[in-house]
Parts: sequence; C-alpha cells; structure tokens
Amino acid sequence: MNYCLSLTLCILSSLSPLFAQTIESKSYAWKEAPITKKASSEQRVILDGSTTDFSQFKLHATTLPAHQAPHPAHKHDDEELIIIKEGELTVTIAGKTKTLGAGSVALMMPGDEHGFENKSDAPVTYYVLRYTSKEPVNLERGQKAGGSFMIDWKDVAFTPHDKGGIRRMFDRATAMTKRFEMHVTTLNEGLWSHAPHTHRAAEILLMVDKDSEESVGGKMYQATVGDVIYLESNVPHALHNTSKGSCMYFAFQFE
Repeated sequence: MNYCLSLTLCILSSLSPLFAQTIESKSYAWKEAPITKKASSEQRVILDGSTTDFSQFKLHATTLPAHQAPHPAHKHDDEELIIIKEGELTVTIAGKTKTLGAGSVALMMPGDEHGFENKSDAPVTYYVLRYTSKEPVNLERGQKAGGSFMIDWKDVAFTPHDKGGIRRMFDRATAMTKRFEMHVTTLNEGLWSHAPHTHRAAEILLMVDKDSEESVGGKMYQATVGDVIYLESNVPHALHNTSKGSCMYFAFQFE
C-alpha cells in the first residue's frame, strides 16, 4: 500500500464518527443481527449509525452467562440506556445498586460511573442504547431532570384502555435530549395502534410479546419478539397486531 493511500485511509477512519451512515427507518430482525463473541459475553449489533439528532447512535444486545460481568465499572462521555430482555441484571450507578428483571430499564448520564453484573444462576440478555447528540451536551439539564435512574418493571403500573393498555416508564429531558419518553403498549388482537401519523421525535419500537406488522412510509414490515423498528423524525408509521391475543412492545421517542 502506498503512503498516500495509507494516509487517506487513516484520515477517513479518524473522521468516521462524523460521517456515520444514516439509520434507515424499517424493522430490524433479532435473528439477523450479527453476533460477536467476547470473553465473558456475546453481543448482537442491531442499529449503528447517525440520525437527525444524534451523530452516533448504536443499539446492541448483550447476553451474559451466570455470575459474569461484561467489563469493570466505568464512565464515558455519551449517554446510555439499557432494557432487560430476559433474566436478571444487577446494575450499579454512582454507587447505587439494584437487581432488575425483564422489562426494567436504567439510564446513565454522561460521566456517571456504572457497572453491570449477572449474579443469578441463569443467563441474562439486555439491550444497550448509546448515543451522542449533535448539539452540545447539557449536563445541567440532565441533572435538573433527575440525573441517572433505574426503573423496576414491577413498580410500573398498568393502565387499561379501549385498545389494550399502557405502562408509562418515563418522560423527561436528559443531558443528550430535550425530551426522552418511554412507554410500553399492550395492543389487543387485530387492532392498529393508531392511524398512520408523523411526529418530530424519532422513535424506536421493541417487540416484547407476540407478532406485529409496521407500516413505515407506506411499506409494511414484519416484527416478532426481540425485533426493533426504527422510525426517523417525521416518517409516517402505524403498528398492527397480527397475533392471536394481545401483543406488547416498548415505544420510545427522543429528540
């Protein structure tokens, strides 16, 4: 390899975070996500790129065997959200520790030391979302909104409605977002969540139970347990329950 070509590749590599590929609005299948084996865990990368509001935006799933930790406690400059898919994970944030089960979430502000450990006798799998805002990080805004937190699924009330029901997880600002809202929808058999609509905030849907199909810009995508649907800002969308019985999914919006 000649010197000029080598130098060009090095420059492009150093600039890659500035030119991350835009994430496409569509369904991303759990079974198609590439798996990377590590010393004490395995990872499935589901989303990786940039969005309207984030220069870097990555969603992966980690599976930890019993009595393992993925890495020592650490801190970093981006923001991190985790959602427990199955099993139990012991989470420590800024010295506070809690064991969280399936459906529970934790959010770590930039600079807060945190660590994860599977103290149980069975594997645990959890989603990890890390993201960096295109706007300057606002640590003061994040702290005023409550800072880092953990939410146990068992503590979140279910509110029934005519289409099924909802669990409201949180709705607040963070260091990287003006607004980050998360809820879990239970949708009855055969129903649409709503008519196709748009909104400024980007959105992720994460299937927890049963099957669905999502209309994204007029195109239909299938989704089952573990699959992720990414919806960019102002893309028309709606979800249809195609299962026997009710389906359930996380929905979170951010901008």
